[in-house]
Amino acid sequence: MSSLRTRSPIRWKERVRANWRRLNGPSRIAGVDLARGLAVVGMFAAHLLLTADRFVWTEPATWTAVVDGRSSILFATLAGVSIGLVTGGTIPFPDARMTWTRWKLVLRALLLLILGILLIFTGVPVYVILPAYAILFLLALPFTRLRASTVLWTAAGLAVVMPFLQPVFEALPVWEAPFRDELNAMIGWQYPFTVWIAFVLAGLGVARAGVTRLVVQWRMLVVGVVLATVGYQLAELPAPAEGTYWEEVWTADPHSSGALEAVGSGGFAIAVLAACLLLTRMGVLRMLTLPLRATGALPLTAYAVQLLVWAVVALITVGDTTDYLGFIALEPFWPMTIGMLIGCTAWALLIGRGPLEWLLERATRAVGPGTTR
Repeated sequence: MSSLRTRSPIRWKERVRANWRRLNGPSRIAGVDLARGLAVVGMFAAHLLLTADRFVWTEPATWTAVVDGRSSILFATLAGVSIGLVTGGTIPFPDARMTWTRWKLVLRALLLLILGILLIFTGVPVYVILPAYAILFLLALPFTRLRASTVLWTAAGLAVVMPFLQPVFEALPVWEAPFRDELNAMIGWQYPFTVWIAFVLAGLGVARAGVTRLVVQWRMLVVGVVLATVGYQLAELPAPAEGTYWEEVWTADPHSSGALEAVGSGGFAIAVLAACLLLTRMGVLRMLTLPLRATGALPLTAYAVQLLVWAVVALITVGDTTDYLGFIALEPFWPMTIGMLIGCTAWALLIGRGPLEWLLERATRAVGPGTTR
């Protein structure tokens, strides 16, 4: 009996040490985890706070608006980084291994779509991003064999061109059909893949360029800041013609899919990722950001649990999962965010991989050799 009592604490200590090494060792990119953690918190804020209508650098009262649209674009960019890392990093996998990895990503996309649909059925009044994620994963697959410069220039071209075509897509007859709301939710059209593929390819491109290299990180920071500055400054100018096609395109408003949002918020996402990569090179900051990094290591679980907790609490307290203002009146942001940070940190250290991340990894393991993140 005494041996069992002494062995149990030892096992837990060994597990915590192993999980600590996994979370802080060379196999993980701390800056990517930190950026994911910030994206998760940003999406919590976008969902759970009544943010300002417009973000203005010189007016602190409007700073809550920074999370609107930008958090989800950062998520999409990081999805591209993950795709780049699991398909070889700086050097794409050879043909046979790339084929297996692509099939794993196809299966992962299918599972994300199913999970996204299930979360939509909770009735929580947010635009669930997972269906869009699934489509973006599939659209990115043909680009996984290309070198960094080709992918990055393709991303740049799409970011400039596709917003000019987006009003045409928005005017298609399908959006007048009786099932338009269901279709919108099922394909995540609030995050239209026609434009958002540019963000995913930007992430894939920087992964191919070598996201862990110091020179690449500084270049990302400079390019990101320049793009954000240009995009947002141009948005301050009046549209070439108000109330017309040009006004739809000439905007940086969140979720507008405008050209200036693609440039400005795309640059913002790249700059945030670069800043996270650079900051986590410092040991002290890497340790101080552990809760955010732990959350970034469990992003799918954190995102899904947020919506499930929302649905349960709203059903109990408000009586209706779809009552947005009724739930927001409970001021849920800080309790849910702090709970999420604590919960993810404890899970990452005591258990390891998040439950949904583990499930996806196990499900895709049957496809062939190799693993996905």
